[in-house]
Amino acid sequence: MIKLNRILLLLFLLLISSPLIIGAHVKWFTEVAAEKALIEDILSPFFIALSLLIALLLAILTQLLPYLDKVQSLKKIDHTLDHYRKSSRYILKYGTALALVIQIFSGSLFAPEFTIPNQAVVLIMWAITILLFIPHHLATKAGAITLLCLFIYQLSISGTFHMLDYGFYLAIIAVLLLERTDLEEWGFPFLYLGTGLSLCWVAAEKWVYPAMSINIIENHGVPTFGFPPETFVVLAAFIEFVVGYLLIVGILNRLLAFVLTLIFISTTMLFGYTEIVGHFIIHIILVIFIIEGVSFYQPPIRIHKTKVDQIIFVFLNFIFVLSTFVLIYYRFA
Repeated sequence: MIKLNRILLLLFLLLISSPLIIGAHVKWFTEVAAEKALIEDILSPFFIALSLLIALLLAILTQLLPYLDKVQSLKKIDHTLDHYRKSSRYILKYGTALALVIQIFSGSLFAPEFTIPNQAVVLIMWAITILLFIPHHLATKAGAITLLCLFIYQLSISGTFHMLDYGFYLAIIAVLLLERTDLEEWGFPFLYLGTGLSLCWVAAEKWVYPAMSINIIENHGVPTFGFPPETFVVLAAFIEFVVGYLLIVGILNRLLAFVLTLIFISTTMLFGYTEIVGHFIIHIILVIFIIEGVSFYQPPIRIHKTKVDQIIFVFLNFIFVLSTFVLIYYRFA
């Protein structure tokens, strides 16, 4: 048990000291033109070796998870947080409303890179905020539908693949729409899925367009912990992708949410007000993840009974998901 605790502590410290740039959308902080790297440069020997190593580590990590359930201190934390689950939907609803208010006063829509085009959009954003603050599920649904229309409007301007960075807004809308319906319990799984996919998608951006991330490192003094900027960007993207992947498959969600919260707080100190505007809603989502845990979700790994089958499944599944994201992003973004 002592050895296990040391391993978990090491993994936790590695995540905490991970690159601050993983919490940043690179488009917000650089004026460098987006220029794709060559596919042979992206799929370098370092990238492939790191992919295989991470896949193996994740496969081994899943075998350590049953031991976490036996740690008394973690049991107490889980039991305490379970009492707050009834507040999760209120946190999401009112947090989304506050995020819109912040965006209105900053002149942005959904993200700092999208400026509010006209006064009509401002009025719609205020209408959504008011609807979400009304304590009735029909008002919540009306606000969610209006928010969906606003998302589709921005999508028509910015394009599908650009808006995939902010796919978690669709997940938020799904949670709000499913409130007090027979499918209500599916709301938060959508939130995990949408947030995880968004993190994976943004991670792929750092591999495909590394020059933008390197520019941020150089201009904002981001610590690289002794790594060359090019190597650092690859590592940062892998950390972000792994976190997104683990959220999707339902592993260590409370721990990951806590670690991500610390990382986003660090990036706020580095990048300032723009980071607050862009990531306020992410903080709300992470608070919900810390509260919710994974009680509603059965990870796909449970399909496989033996340890060998589980290890092989996780290893191959990670490689498949990673390859899919990189190739789709490179082809279409």
